[in-house]
Amino acid sequence: MSEILCQWLNQELKVSQTVSPKSFAKAFSNGYLIGEVLHKFALQDDFAEFSESRISSAKLNNFSRLEPTLHLLGVQFDQNVAHSIITEKPGAATKLLYQLYIALQRKKKGVLTGVEMQTMQPLTNTKVQNVKSEAFRDQRLSRRRQNEIMAKIQATVIQIPKPASNRIVKALDTQKMLKKKKEAEDVANEIKKFEALIKKDLQAKESASKTSLDTTGQTTADLLNTYSDDDYIKKIRKRLEEDAFAREQREKRRRRLLMDQLIAHEAQEESYREEQLINRLMRQSQQERRIAVQLMHVRHEKEVLWQNRIFREKQYEERRRKDFQDALDREAALARQAKIDFEEQALRVKEIHEQIALERVQAHYKKHYSICAEILDQILDLSTKVADYRMLTNNLIPYKLMHDWKELFFNGKPIYEQASLKHLPAKLSAEQLIELEKRDLLDNNDYEEYKVPTDVE
Repeated sequence: MSEILCQWLNQELKVSQTVSPKSFAKAFSNGYLIGEVLHKFALQDDFAEFSESRISSAKLNNFSRLEPTLHLLGVQFDQNVAHSIITEKPGAATKLLYQLYIALQRKKKGVLTGVEMQTMQPLTNTKVQNVKSEAFRDQRLSRRRQNEIMAKIQATVIQIPKPASNRIVKALDTQKMLKKKKEAEDVANEIKKFEALIKKDLQAKESASKTSLDTTGQTTADLLNTYSDDDYIKKIRKRLEEDAFAREQREKRRRRLLMDQLIAHEAQEESYREEQLINRLMRQSQQERRIAVQLMHVRHEKEVLWQNRIFREKQYEERRRKDFQDALDREAALARQAKIDFEEQALRVKEIHEQIALERVQAHYKKHYSICAEILDQILDLSTKVADYRMLTNNLIPYKLMHDWKELFFNGKPIYEQASLKHLPAKLSAEQLIELEKRDLLDNNDYEEYKVPTDVE
């Protein structure tokens, strides 16, 4: 079935993307190619709004626009079918495309546009389909939220927070703002104190370094006497490196202390928010509990109704499939009967043709046989005539007589006399007519022979 649909899509419709049986589910997972197929049959006027992207919002937009058109064609399409196609469930896209192919072939025979088909349907069906398309979009958007709420309701009956008044909310917000400001000021003050301590340490070290430089200036002569220049330079470099390393370590400790304070502050804020959230969730009344229970029952009833609707749709689908299979069986039986009738007709035509060919062969045979028999009779007549003359006269045959016999032989006339011409009746017989023709032929030959010598002279 997938190969037939691929041939229909690639060769007849020539869609923008080449479809193969292996990539069939992936090609139709975003609904763009389905919209293109409907657009080629002038059924999807808003095809410009379709998107080839594979993100969830683009898929939701495409399938929400496809739903009314598919319902117009009588193709079964709901949330479960759309979810199966989006998740690339094996066989889901093939089944939908096969139903769409059957519906489009039926529509092609009727030659109806999308607007005409929509006007031919009842108004209530159109309204229901519009409502279904909107509900489909809303259900897809709120499905995750409903699953989370159902999980909470199943875990505990009481999960609805108590709505607080505006004054309480404002008071809590102001308390939070004041507390955040106070904590920020405390952190800023601690940072300032830490920086002041660091500045004092730096100043003390600078003063100590100045005094050490003064003392070193006084004792340079002694040092020059005791040590060489290279050792003195090495000691100075070593001291400078130790001072830079100590300064770097102090800066790292300062940054680490600040980061620890910020992390502790954020952890404290997070624990405070969790505590407030737990307190709000725990403050619930009996009325809220009853509302939660009622909501759970309503959702349970809605789920039961939805399952019943799915079961009924499955029954309808099975009935349509059975009717379609019965129609296919009837068409196959009619095709087999037509094939048998055609074969019988071909056999009859073949027999008639063979009979006509046999009659034609027999007619040719009779014609050739009659011609050959006539020629043979004339030859026998001529030979017997010559033999009779030689037997009776015992002389050669005169030229004139032999010439007349040859002319009769060449023109297919009998040499022997068939009937007498002495007393001709009013109605001549066939033998008499032949004798008259022989006499006319011989007279014409005599006349021609008479003319030839005169013309020569």
